Amino acid sequence: MPDARSRHGRLTVLSGPSGVGKGTVVAAVRRRHPEVWVSVSVTTREPRPGETDGVEYHFVDLDTFTGMVARGEFLEHDTHFGAGYGTPRAPVEERLAAGGSVLLEIDLQGARQVRARMPQAMLVFLAPPSWEELERRLRGRSTEDRQRVRRRLDRARIEMAAEAEFDAVVVNDDVEAAADRLVALMSI
Repeated sequence: MPDARSRHGRLTVLSGPSGVGKGTVVAAVRRRHPEVWVSVSVTTREPRPGETDGVEYHFVDLDTFTGMVARGEFLEHDTHFGAGYGTPRAPVEERLAAGGSVLLEIDLQGARQVRARMPQAMLVFLAPPSWEELERRLRGRSTEDRQRVRRRLDRARIEMAAEAEFDAVVVNDDVEAAADRLVALMSI
């Protein structure tokens, strides 16, 4: 397995609580820093409005996902909120072997799995400016019912407590600035 740090790049994992804006920050990284290769995760959940297969996620059915797990095709994987999520291993390893920088946007459990498999990976925790702002963002999504929002908030409390496990923290108080701070960390 290739080292997480390669000749010119490194593996960086962005994680944080649900609703903190990981996807929004990664979208800004893609716009502002096209040299950063962002891994596209696989999920069994339905696309949200505006999501495109192969851009935000590769959307697959449960049988396909289960087969990928059984064949060891994921660098990390987890099931939460009723859906499977995983990072395809091969494209990440290929990019690192070629010397490129790789960015993963994954949840806390996935970040822990990557740390166990690739200890040199840089783990970056994306934090909200405040708990109240995180709660406002989750409630403002309008894509989930109250019960699911409550479960996400309960999980977010646990995820916030894991901040100390990470190598760096970026506060998402301004999306563009957070994207630039993340990319600056990737080059350290």
